[in-house]
Amino acid sequence: MVTEVNLCGIRLKNPVIPASGTFGFGTEMAGMYDLNVLGGISLKGTTKNDRYGNECPRIAECPEGMINSVGLQNPGIDALLEEKVPALRKIFGGAIIANISGFSVEEYVHCCEKASKSPEIDILEVNISCPNVHGGGMAFGTSATAAAEVTAAVKAVSRKPVFIKLSPNVTDIVEIARACENAGADGLTLINTILGMRIDIARRKPVVANRYGGFSGRAIFPIALRMVNQVASACSIPIMGCGGVSCAEDVIEMMMAGATAVQVGAENLRNPMVCKQIVEELPQVMNKYGISDINEIIKAV
Repeated sequence: MVTEVNLCGIRLKNPVIPASGTFGFGTEMAGMYDLNVLGGISLKGTTKNDRYGNECPRIAECPEGMINSVGLQNPGIDALLEEKVPALRKIFGGAIIANISGFSVEEYVHCCEKASKSPEIDILEVNISCPNVHGGGMAFGTSATAAAEVTAAVKAVSRKPVFIKLSPNVTDIVEIARACENAGADGLTLINTILGMRIDIARRKPVVANRYGGFSGRAIFPIALRMVNQVASACSIPIMGCGGVSCAEDVIEMMMAGATAVQVGAENLRNPMVCKQIVEELPQVMNKYGISDINEIIKAV
């Protein structure tokens, strides 16, 4: 039974990848299980300088999901390359995916150029879709022109495959996906969180200090699946699908929709063992549906 997939020449023993922001820098989870069961790990979003993030409270549970407004808390690109990535590589042999965020094209370029030179990083995932920061992030992902500008700029300085992470908070995600592909993106990741809000009735205030936050979790899976399928039908570059994935059956669905690899996000926060469980259950689910090679089902629908 074949579970191995290939992302732009990078071999993954299986398509399961913890999504950025839900698995720290990998080492935090090393005590839970052997990380080498995973196909890859997408690291916590990183910016040029260290960031405290947004004020608390910044995470709130919702039915079948959660709202987060963490705001890209991270130690900065230098700490990522000098400390976080080397520490993970010592214990993990799978694909290491650096998730890069920024507030200007110049910041994206600075971070991607540095990360691209790291021999321990396999893929750059450029996040133009974060809804939780002001003046950057999603601002680049809601315009096809801006998305293409960032893509072309980081591709010009990157030696590693570049995946652009797209926002669902747009009118036409296909237009933006095509713009990224035409600008040279090697692949796409979609979707990021959906901008949402909850109100604490007793306090008469939003549940997160930033008022709005990114809604994720099982409730968004049908939306993510639809968008992955739309983009896969319009573009020829590989996709890492994410959004509401919580079990092996979801991985199969996401791949049938058009994803080559599948990221698991919010479910990691509810059940830190979920990625390991999905990897273990995947062959059984494949056998149940008569799938001998998982690559056969990519873009089957």
